[in-house]
Amino acid sequence: MGRVFRGESTVKVDAKGRVSIPALFRPVIQECDPSWTAGKQPELVIVYGDHRRDFLECYTIETIQEVDEKIARLPRGSKQRRLLEHMFQGQSLPTSVDETGRIVLPAKLRKKLDLEDEAFFIAAGDTFQIWKPETYQAKRLTDVTEWLDEFPEDFDPLTLLDAPDGG
Repeated sequence: MGRVFRGESTVKVDAKGRVSIPALFRPVIQECDPSWTAGKQPELVIVYGDHRRDFLECYTIETIQEVDEKIARLPRGSKQRRLLEHMFQGQSLPTSVDETGRIVLPAKLRKKLDLEDEAFFIAAGDTFQIWKPETYQAKRLTDVTEWLDEFPEDFDPLTLLDAPDGG
């Protein structure tokens, strides 16, 4: 796995759908784009998915190539391959980061998330996600809180890393 994204940030969305990629994310995008060189715009792929997905998942070029390679290893014509091609290749948008560190989120993607004035970015390992801030607070943050509440007060999440089944 390449470099890992870290952090979270809430950023403004302008009338044209431009959003600034958090500064901590930009070097990872550059380093994980094999064709990037100084002065060139680094590329990434936004996977927006079906109606159930209420966030955008942003993949570096290296990471989406890993996904594409795994899909290509599935039997041609299989239902699983067709569905994964649809989800990761069809329901995606290749884009690049401009010289000011911004990307443009097309109206279709802003409408899908109901993004208006702000977008919430959060690291997710070798990808990062873009959410409507209120949706993230209501869904994902609630999930994390409920999960942590299942453990005792002195619980250390690092102990899960050594568990054979992850929990």
